[in-house]
Amino acid sequence: MEDLKDVYLTPLPESQYVKPFRLHYTQNGKQKNWDLLEVHDSVAVIVFNVTRKVMIFVKQFRPAIYYNNVHPKDRQSDQIDTNKYPASLGIALEMCAGIIDKNKSVEEIAQEEVLEECGYNVPLKTLQRITSYRSGVGVQGALQTFFYCEVTDEMKTEQGGGVDDEIIEVVEKTIPEIEAMVTSPGPISSPPSCLFALMWFLHYKADQFKKSYGLYCSDCKKL
Repeated sequence: MEDLKDVYLTPLPESQYVKPFRLHYTQNGKQKNWDLLEVHDSVAVIVFNVTRKVMIFVKQFRPAIYYNNVHPKDRQSDQIDTNKYPASLGIALEMCAGIIDKNKSVEEIAQEEVLEECGYNVPLKTLQRITSYRSGVGVQGALQTFFYCEVTDEMKTEQGGGVDDEIIEVVEKTIPEIEAMVTSPGPISSPPSCLFALMWFLHYKADQFKKSYGLYCSDCKKL
């Protein structure tokens, strides 16, 4: 994952994933415009392993995070110096997620992503739909739908790690580790949607699991 080389920038050619454009409009009698990106809607899934009481994350290299860790002056070089800017600067910890680019329901796509990225075969009926919201509202505003599911070790039927040329590592964290993560001063290399998911889990689900392995729900100290 961190074997990174030959990093350089080019103008954006036509893309099936991102379409930049400018929206023109008149608001309160004043002509305005705004630069936007058209992207796919997506799903994201909170996956909690109830066998070992751990949250399932995916870790992967995100070029956008990497780019924004490169000093603007160094972005002008023919190639980015990966000794000065190692791949670790672009590693993100996230919820399982994927774009909606198939003629399937959001539940089916969520089920597919959990299997491909995390290796768990989750029945559709066990996917709890939490909410949907607009992401990246400054430039794209695409709709992301969030799910929650509980899995067991017996449901792990695949290796996980993604498909095709994806390079994804499955990471597990305990509830105390999750609490430490969301109270970190940052910067945290996780998107706001991931932090929202963790806060949702801590608020609505965590207490029942803390009690089951002997943790007090308010401060995770031993009973």
